[in-house]
Amino acid sequence: MGGDVEHAHENLDLTSTLHLGVRGIVSKVSPEKVDQLLSILSDEDRGILSGLNPQDAMLIVHRGPSKGARFLLSGADASIGRASESDIFLDDVTVSRHHARIISQGEGKYSVEDLGSLNGTYVNSSSVTLSSLQGADEIQIGKFHMVFFGGNK
Repeated sequence: MGGDVEHAHENLDLTSTLHLGVRGIVSKVSPEKVDQLLSILSDEDRGILSGLNPQDAMLIVHRGPSKGARFLLSGADASIGRASESDIFLDDVTVSRHHARIISQGEGKYSVEDLGSLNGTYVNSSSVTLSSLQGADEIQIGKFHMVFFGGNK
């Protein structure tokens, strides 16, 4: 009987995704949700967002370490990770060194791609490997919850 238990443990998959804190403030993007998100931003953040060019976008950390940090996406790809050379440096052990990247698809369109990270990348509480981004989407990477805002058209 003891041998059966021993062999049973050999077949177990002991990997899991670590979910930290409350997740998902955005499930469907609606004008009301965008207004709600804008209302939690500072006047300075709202001013910066209103001045974005159509091809630009911004990520704003709204929960977790570095709350309030802003990352401008100016029509180019941006790496995200714990490696110091990352374009978007997220300094926490819940973030892989080369965690994800934001891909510019031109004309102000962006997507996010997970780069095989340990804890995954989430858009609106759904685990993704590649996902197009829309205004007010929430991206979660480790403990960092960021809201994506596209430029004005």
